[in-house]
Amino acid sequence: MKPGIMEEVPWSDAITVYDKENFTIYMQILDACADNAPIEEMAELILGIDPALEPVRARNAVRSHIDRANWMVTTGYKELFAS
Repeated sequence: MKPGIMEEVPWSDAITVYDKENFTIYMQILDACADNAPIEEMAELILGIDPALEPVRARNAVRSHIDRANWMVTTGYKELFAS
């Protein structure tokens, strides 16, 4: 796994330090989802997890990041633009 990337994204109703540090990862995940990339590809190329060696961990980490990325673009973004 790439340094600083967690298997389970810390969840909060507010933007977290993890969100700020990994915003680019979220956008890469959303872009890959839009391209219908397989979870295994996202795990390996974006999160740095070998899905052949750790299939459950890879799937869980991608799912967690997809969920948080979706939250960021539907709800969390409001906090980024609040004055």
